[in-house]
Amino acid sequence: MANVVLEFKASAGDSEPQTRPVLIIGQHAALQQVSWSQIKGKLQPVVSKETWQAALAAMNPNPTDSCPLYLNQATVAALPSRVSRHNSPSSAHFVSRLVRTCLPGGNNRCIVMVCERSDVFASSCAIARTFPIFSRRSSSSRRAEKKHVSVEFVIVGQGGGSVAEAELRCLSNAADGVRLAARIVDTPCNEMNTDIFLDEIRAVGTELGITPVIIQGEELKHKGFGGIYGVGKAAEHLPALAVLSHKPEGATQTIAWVGKGIVYDTGGLSIKGKTSMPGMKRDCGGAAAILGAFKATVKQGFKDNLHAVFCLAENSVGPIATRPDDIHTLYSGKTVEINNTDAEGRLVLADGVVYANKDLSADIILDMATLTGAQGISTGKFHAAVMTNSEQWEMACVRAGRSSGDLAHPLVYCPELHFSEFTSAMADMKNSVADRENATSSCAGLFIGSHLGFDWPGVWVHVDIASPVHAGERATGFGVALLMALFGQASDDSMLNQVSPLGAASNTSGDQMERDCKRRRLV
Repeated sequence: MANVVLEFKASAGDSEPQTRPVLIIGQHAALQQVSWSQIKGKLQPVVSKETWQAALAAMNPNPTDSCPLYLNQATVAALPSRVSRHNSPSSAHFVSRLVRTCLPGGNNRCIVMVCERSDVFASSCAIARTFPIFSRRSSSSRRAEKKHVSVEFVIVGQGGGSVAEAELRCLSNAADGVRLAARIVDTPCNEMNTDIFLDEIRAVGTELGITPVIIQGEELKHKGFGGIYGVGKAAEHLPALAVLSHKPEGATQTIAWVGKGIVYDTGGLSIKGKTSMPGMKRDCGGAAAILGAFKATVKQGFKDNLHAVFCLAENSVGPIATRPDDIHTLYSGKTVEINNTDAEGRLVLADGVVYANKDLSADIILDMATLTGAQGISTGKFHAAVMTNSEQWEMACVRAGRSSGDLAHPLVYCPELHFSEFTSAMADMKNSVADRENATSSCAGLFIGSHLGFDWPGVWVHVDIASPVHAGERATGFGVALLMALFGQASDDSMLNQVSPLGAASNTSGDQMERDCKRRRLV
């Protein structure tokens, strides 16, 4: 998988399955709408029209099904016929699963994705996450030739037709963003420390013509970033705050994405056990997703100011490591008594969101993080947990999750009941809750929001992706598609406009939009 070149094409061309193995995938009803003339060039002469029709008749998806058409070189696979309201209509997770299990082998392969136009974006991102880039298997390093996978969409239902060239560029950029995020998350800390992560940020900046702002090491301490510095000061590679900024002419609002980039989390002196520490290379998943999404979003054109803020540190153990009972002053000026050094993500993000407010004057601040193990208990392995001070944005996140395939579900937002969990006799607050059975994922998010202030007039969104950031031992690139869809209305790209929470048109009148506070509106 590591050396796969993924290409999205309006037409992948005709080829026999023996020459180019093929997987045809879609909902059963959608597959039945495909005419033989649309797919015969990828199946003949070894698969006849009668064989194709018999395979469709034989399939009974529960929730999925597949049928070989010719040996192991041509396969048709059916997605669930319908999904629940908390799933994506694209069945994105099943798309990934079927591509992994049913795509025939070979150096030159083809996927024909049969779906409605509204599901094209989510399906393309689902396909992208099945082809991870990172590998250190010795066999992969010896294999010089690249494998090619061509993806062609057959659009059924309303809005049928082919996928335009501009839309294909959007799909390609989104897929590259997903795979970039997954590669960073998959890479172990001996290769992806804070300095190497900064190199990744610089590389994206160079490609986009943006010079990043970087604050690192002792400069963090001098400038008051007590959260980021306190978490990462014991590591060999110094902690850093980095910012990529896209500032187009005519922008009417400022958006900041803040990512948790803990390149490895030992837990610090509150150290993790031997079974809970493996996999903590993934604790940079929020920052990785924001980097991938920023790259893809800016490439597609973005109308408003967009800042990507990366809070990078390695939560390590050493002579100068933060101790439980230490008190740190964060960038907000608030003091925090440390009662758990393994609750470090909220500390770095608190500095990041306050920087976005004070230094970048952001109207909308979204932080994304692999923040709590409790997220998987709250919303499961497939849905990110979302908490926000805006009910409108809460609903928008859920809708963006369904349209992008990166599913999301709300957490309780109730600071008046939950924030007392952080009460400290010595400082403004502690960094970990008193009662671990009281909405711990919500409380962790509230800690971050408290440094902006619960009366802050802007929109703040917190997205916890601890569980969906990986599937088994592989990263998923989760978060890239969600961000692109959530903020799609501010894009110059028509496909992102379509999958955004507002769609191509808003049912909010112009006069009402004028009356609404700028900081409260959806992009």
